[in-house]
Amino acid sequence: MTTPHIADGCAAPDQSAPIPASVDLEKETVITGVVTTAEGDAVGGAYVRLLDSSGEFTAEVVTSPEGVFRFFAAPGSWTLRALSRHGNGDLAVDATRGVNEVGLNVAAA
Repeated sequence: MTTPHIADGCAAPDQSAPIPASVDLEKETVITGVVTTAEGDAVGGAYVRLLDSSGEFTAEVVTSPEGVFRFFAAPGSWTLRALSRHGNGDLAVDATRGVNEVGLNVAAA
């Protein structure tokens, strides 16, 4: 069992830590990626929300200083929504079992 990373009041696991060896990637679905600006700069401290196929809120994590985030989810259609001081961004993801790596860009409105 991993110890939660508690920063800024968030008890989500440390987003920059490697996926634990105990995770069976043949049975689990992991959505992971990096939040970046249009210029390609990593966005640390962004809030990334996981929304289900109907748009309902499911989970939220804060990106690591390197902009990294990770969710453990079920296979299926998801929307990732990043909220940050650099702007916001959405990304549709069709996740399958195993690791699903994505890039999520944010831009000022």
